[in-house]
Amino acid sequence: MLKEFEYIIETLKNNDIVLQMNNYKQHFDTTCYEHSYNVALLSYSICKKLNLDYVSATRAGMLHDLFLYDWRKRQKGRKGLHGFTHPKTSLQNASKNFNLNDKEKDIIIKHMWPLTLKFPKYKESFIVSLADKLCTYNETIEYYKNTGKHKLVYRFATILIIFCLIRTT
Repeated sequence: MLKEFEYIIETLKNNDIVLQMNNYKQHFDTTCYEHSYNVALLSYSICKKLNLDYVSATRAGMLHDLFLYDWRKRQKGRKGLHGFTHPKTSLQNASKNFNLNDKEKDIIIKHMWPLTLKFPKYKESFIVSLADKLCTYNETIEYYKNTGKHKLVYRFATILIIFCLIRTT
């Protein structure tokens, strides 16, 4: 199973543009590349198990955060909050450098749902969006466990869950 996953992302993970994601932190100690790899792997596993288009989900999972800037620093000329704007930037970067099908485009542009209002068109889009949140949660927990601040994780998780519930009602 892992061999097939690695085969699917082989051309992506060794691409110079994608490797630039190693230069940016995504969540605490996790780089954007590591996070995207984790999302791609989880998306692959779920979609494969559900007999969905695991190839598109895996590829889009690897490219979903191809925004290539430090989102913690103010970007000259960038308007709007990163959480709302980076899917568009990621899609533009991915489209410039790779041939994407319609499903992969939908997955990338809508991976921040429900934070963004763009409703996913495909089941795979929902799965990558969910995988993104689960990986973010896991990366956050790992960071706080390693720093001894694990009680803050529970507060963060509670706030996040409440926010998601409010957004979906």
